[in-house]
Amino acid sequence: MPEISRFLGIVIFMNYDEHNPPHFHVRYNEFRASFSIHELEIIDGSLPKKVVSLVLEWAYEHRSEILKDWQLAREGKPLNKVEPLI
Repeated sequence: MPEISRFLGIVIFMNYDEHNPPHFHVRYNEFRASFSIHELEIIDGSLPKKVVSLVLEWAYEHRSEILKDWQLAREGKPLNKVEPLI
């Protein structure tokens, strides 16, 4: 699972063998969640509210980069790192 960003203990990654809708995965301690890129909402799993807020802030700022990584992942190409929050 290629990591695309990491900040404040939050790890954000994508898989190469993914299904639609476009999404990314988040790991924070024992919590796991997947977020849709277009709607910026949790589609699977759960995270503490503060972590959700931080992930949404990050994703809103970097949505176009995240979408580019989604396309690269679908094509099996190396993903780009996305700047962390802060």
